[in-house]
Amino acid sequence: MSPHLNLPNRVTLVEVSPRDGLQSESYFVPTDKKIALIERLVSVGVKRIEATSFVSPKWVPQLADAEQVVAGITRYSDLVGFQGLVLNQKGYERVRHLGLIREIALVVAASESVNHRNSNMTVGESMSQLTRIVRTAKADGIRVRGTIGVAFVCPYEGRIPLERTLNLTGMFVESGCDEVALADTIGQAMPDHVYELFSRVRERWPDIAVAGHFHDARQLALTNIFAAMQAGVGTFDCSVGGLGGCQFTKGAPGNVATEQVVYMLSEMGIDTGINYSRLLDVAEFALDLTRPRIPRSSI
Repeated sequence: MSPHLNLPNRVTLVEVSPRDGLQSESYFVPTDKKIALIERLVSVGVKRIEATSFVSPKWVPQLADAEQVVAGITRYSDLVGFQGLVLNQKGYERVRHLGLIREIALVVAASESVNHRNSNMTVGESMSQLTRIVRTAKADGIRVRGTIGVAFVCPYEGRIPLERTLNLTGMFVESGCDEVALADTIGQAMPDHVYELFSRVRERWPDIAVAGHFHDARQLALTNIFAAMQAGVGTFDCSVGGLGGCQFTKGAPGNVATEQVVYMLSEMGIDTGINYSRLLDVAEFALDLTRPRIPRSSI
């Protein structure tokens, strides 16, 4: 590794395929297959996994089996930090009664257009709700990640002003979030933009944990991860097989593929703790989950 590059020795990867990767699939992935995916991810060394989301089945029917999935992975609770997406107080109440999920993810978009489509609330209303949930979660001993959706570019409003994302980051920090993730939800961010925004965040809040969440619309996700690492970021979301996308955000492509990230980092001498060769088999398994089987009787 060049001594002139500001790169970490180790990077933490948060695997989001069980939730973000599968949520938009029209074909319902059986619960046992979702559990099997998580088991395989654990077996190759993944230590943080977004297991599911606790949202209304009306809006995300793919993840209507959240409680059943959690019940199936309880035995891994000492090996992995499991995360669940929560959009409101009702969803949080589902989490707190389970016990296994010790980290929740809360999302507020940087644009009013996307935020209203995601939650039917203004950004201000979402932040007020988020603050109340954070307060309850912290009292319950649950770690909180706040994710800023479309932190770089909005499909409806264009490039998001840096100060808007920075102000929202400050609100997340003040609310008590343990970690703030900046998401390039539609995969339109450029490396210089990524470097500048993350550098400003690290400068203002040097003690807060920061993560990057990149989608790969223009095959720039790996480049953007490199730019974010140069700015001091050491945690990134990824999805095995490149699965993912948000049905509520126009133009949201798949997440950056975990196997691509692990390969790039390992070749650069950066440790992830994940076995690359075995991860390739997990990627194939994950992709196979999105290919619905045609019953023989219908052929």
